[in-house]
Amino acid sequence: MYPAELVAPMKEDLTSAGFDELTTPDAVDQVLKDNSEGTVLMVVNSVCGCAAGNARPGAKMSVQGAKKPSKMVTVFAGVDKEATEQARKYLLPYPPSSPSIALFKNGRLVHMLERHNIEGHPAEMIAENLQAAYDEFVD
Repeated sequence: MYPAELVAPMKEDLTSAGFDELTTPDAVDQVLKDNSEGTVLMVVNSVCGCAAGNARPGAKMSVQGAKKPSKMVTVFAGVDKEATEQARKYLLPYPPSSPSIALFKNGRLVHMLERHNIEGHPAEMIAENLQAAYDEFVD
């Protein structure tokens, strides 16, 4: 686990852009299971450099267009352990990957970017990838 003061700016990077922070398994279930209508963008946040330089900026850029998910959420791997473990159940069959970005439609996983799709790819490319998914899945 990482100290709260270390990860606070990394969490705020997404929450200040409109992402809701999910810190418990129940909060994850509420968004992805119990209230599953519409589209949900989920970022599995991380302390790694590719989260800072690629994943978080790409996710934030992706929602600047006309089409965007109805809800944006984040869990933080290595910090909110139980919430992240619960989120990863919804990300199956993909193995655990931090960072990662997933799009759900009506509670079903429809698009996934794993770490290997993020690391080494510019934020603009990640945003374009997500925007293409929004074009396909967001009503």
